[in-house]
Formats: sequence, structure tokens, C-alpha cells
Amino acid sequence: MWREDFALVEETGIRFLRYGLPMHRVYTGAKKYDWSLSDEVFRELHTRNIVPIADLCHFGVPDWIGDFQNPDFPQLFADYACAFAKRYPWIQLYTPINEMYICALFSARWGWWNEQLKSDQTFVTALKHIVKGNVLAMQAILDGRPDAIFIQSESTEYHHADDPDAIKPAEVMNAERFLSLDLNYGRRVDSEMYEYLMDNGMTRDEYHFFLDNNLKHHSIMGNDYYITNEHRVANDGTTRPAGEVFGYYELTYQYYDRYRLPVMHTETNLAQGPAGDEAVNWLWKQWANVLRVRNDGIPIVGFTWYSLTDQIDWDVALREVNNRVHPVGLYDLDRKIRPVGEAYKQLIADWGEVLPTQSVCLRVPVVMPQESLSEWAVEHRSEEERKARNETAAPANADEKR
Repeated sequence: MWREDFALVEETGIRFLRYGLPMHRVYTGAKKYDWSLSDEVFRELHTRNIVPIADLCHFGVPDWIGDFQNPDFPQLFADYACAFAKRYPWIQLYTPINEMYICALFSARWGWWNEQLKSDQTFVTALKHIVKGNVLAMQAILDGRPDAIFIQSESTEYHHADDPDAIKPAEVMNAERFLSLDLNYGRRVDSEMYEYLMDNGMTRDEYHFFLDNNLKHHSIMGNDYYITNEHRVANDGTTRPAGEVFGYYELTYQYYDRYRLPVMHTETNLAQGPAGDEAVNWLWKQWANVLRVRNDGIPIVGFTWYSLTDQIDWDVALREVNNRVHPVGLYDLDRKIRPVGEAYKQLIADWGEVLPTQSVCLRVPVVMPQESLSEWAVEHRSEEERKARNETAAPANADEKR
């Protein structure tokens, strides 16, 4: 079925595909890998000259690792990333761990996934292990591919206070939403968040690991936006959905203002409803926001509808086994195109040639799969290796540690 899916990707006009391997099938034990499926998959992508964004960990780990409370997870994950990068040296774009904040939140504070725990301490434990694993994986990949680019898909969140007494809990939540990216990009967290991390099990040495291992300059800030990303906060700290209030543009500006990195809209969708045009209208709205972000001078390099096909039980975040189709794909599970798929296909046809020539955003130095052994690509990698050696010899950037 995945071969048919790749054909649909080509038919839609998509040249870049975030593809998540089933980690539990590939990573069978410490230093043990079964590459049979991944070899077939990536050979097909290479043949079709589709650029993969390798999504190495998407919300779960193999049973033998356990969960994100395991202190060995960071190094085990880095070993996996290293082995993957060595096996597929032509792959340049990576999302090492998807939505780190959401993964820790759903697994270790809300008790939905993986360890299914519900405390601040287990949340901080999961978060520090997940982000450290992500940083170590980036280092391991860069050792073999110095021009690797990391598209860190993360949920962009905002919490609105319902009344004056709710301002304080909303402010805390709005500080907490940045924790995963602050740590990942080596940015000092806010003072209240520092106390929160220390009070819930992070040590000073663990905190300084993130400040001392800043790989921000190899990154694109991927941000995800759904209609569920904004929340109303009551004075007792409870939350409920707010719907789209500020929208993608405002939240993207807040994150860009904090990290000053190129941006990619890495996930959005909306279910097709009874009228049939709900997802199409949402697609148009998100694209209009992307254009406004671009036109206001924020370097934005991509836009993603997630996912190619409908999903199963994502309407309840996989908490129940209902085998219910969630109709959010560009195609349904019979691989018939949905109205939003037709609209996305037309969007690519209309805008694909306009944006590269009439955009204020940067051009990402991506090497296409079939050009990975060309003379210019080899020279490009050699130049990145020279830069990496110079960076290793240079002192740390003090400005990043303000």
C-alpha cells in the first residue's frame, strides 16, 4: 500500500514527504536493527526523487525501551539515529522526535500514552529525556551528514484567561509551552520555568547540557497549528477548547520572535464534515496565514497538510480502540481523493513556481535524492564539514546563553 501512497504523493505534486518509520519494527534491541522495510521504502523514495523528511520517533518507543521515564532513552535513541544516518547517507532532512512537548504532556502529565503517568515530576522527566534524545540524535546525524537540516515539528499553543483570576495560570501555561524548544535550542528558560524544572527533578547539570549543546543554527522551526491549539483557562487552572482565536499567524509570530529561525508550517488538518467543504475552507485559511507570515518578512519555507490519508481513532488521540475513521486526509483509506486533496493539489500547481521567485524567504540548500552523489553536492557536504570543524574549534556563542 505504501508504494501506492508514494504514487499519490507524486500525482499530487508533492516533492517533500515527512515519512515516519515504525520505530518498533526497525529498532529491535540495543544496537539491533531490522532494515528490511526501511530499505524498500527509502529506495522507492530515492527512485521517485521525493525528498524525505525522516521522522524517527513519532510519539512512541519499542516495548524493550519501555517509555520516556527510562533514563537510557536519550542515548538509545541517539544510537538509532546514528545507525539510520549511516545507512541512508543521502537523506538530509530530519524530524528526530516529533512534537516533543505534546509527547511529554500526553504521556506523563495527562496519562494518555506510553507511561500513562500524571504528575509534574513525571512530565519533567519525560521532557528532559525526550529533548536530550533529540539533541544527541542531531549531534549523531551531523557527525555523518554535516549539512543535515532539522525540521523540529512542534505544536504552537496559546492559553487565554477567562477572567482576571485566570491570568496567572494562563501565564504559567504560556511560559510552559516553550519549554521543549527552549531546551532544544539552548535558550535560557524563564525564571519561573527554571524553578519549575528544578522543583520537579531536573538537575543543574542536566539543564546546562542543553545550554552547552546548541544546534539551533542547523534548524528550521516547524510549527503545527490545529483548531485545538488554543485554550481557555479558568481561574482554577482547568482548560477547555477555545477554537481559532489568534490563529496561525499570531502564534507563529510569537514563536518566531522568540527563536528567530526559519519557519515551516509542519502540520494542520480539519475533518471533512457534512457540508463537504470544511477541510477545504480550513486549508484556504491556513494558506492565507502562511502568505501573510511570508509577506510580513518571516522566512517561511514550507506548508504541510497532515496527513496523506485518513487516520484511525485520532479523534480521541488514540486513547480508545474504536476503529473509527477520522476523515482528515488528502485521500480516504480507499485512496480516493477528497475535496481537500483536490484543493491542495491545485494550491501546489498555482503557487509552486511563484513562491521561489517572488518570496522574501530564504532558499533552503536541499540536495535532491538523485543528486546526492553529484559533484556540487559532494562539494557542498565538504564545505559543511569544514564549517563543522571550525565550529568545534571556536568558543560557544555567548549571545545564545543570555
